[in-house]
Amino acid sequence: MLKSYQNLVMLQNLYRLKALGFTYSDPFMTNRPTAVQELPHDLSTLHEFISQCHLCDLSKSRQQSMPGSGDLSADLMIIDAYVSTTEDATNSYYAGKSGESLAKMVENVLRLRREDVFMTHAVKCKPLGTNKPSSSEFSCCKPYLYRQIEMIRPKVVMTLGEEAYKLLSGDDTDFEHVRGQKINFGDYTIIPIYHPQFLLRNPSLKGETLNDLKTIKSALS
Repeated sequence: MLKSYQNLVMLQNLYRLKALGFTYSDPFMTNRPTAVQELPHDLSTLHEFISQCHLCDLSKSRQQSMPGSGDLSADLMIIDAYVSTTEDATNSYYAGKSGESLAKMVENVLRLRREDVFMTHAVKCKPLGTNKPSSSEFSCCKPYLYRQIEMIRPKVVMTLGEEAYKLLSGDDTDFEHVRGQKINFGDYTIIPIYHPQFLLRNPSLKGETLNDLKTIKSALS
């Protein structure tokens, strides 16, 4: 009886506020972690979720959230750590000199078309300013990333640089010990390589990356 009375009082107050000109919208939750099991099992629907995500503060500063691009049943999945300023501004996954370099790796060395691989980021939005994403920001994106891998079922996951590898695997092993190696992680294989941006600053390492790409090509065949 008390509960019914409380509901009546609350309803009366709402009508009184409405008469004064207040309007209402459906509530939405922010900063609420999403469990993998709560996510859709359809990639198109999942990517709509990602595009409209407001789970962390990066949603306030981004141009858009970037779910990924390419073949949804690709044998090769490429994962970068987070969206760059250029990618965010252009909504392109192969933007700038770094993106051009990555495209050449895919097309000229792996002999694949860009549309034949799936490219995404561990953190789906551009970090604020020049900051790196926080662990809590990645925690919001992690279920999205794991669901993508689960549904795409790639033969190989190629991670770009140390940050992407550590975000995906949680492995703190020295990057030089894992780069270019086939690493079993669940039901798929990770092969980390140097980030294209790092290679632009350190061109002497391109030979080592070429060998790593040959390892990836062999694993795909």
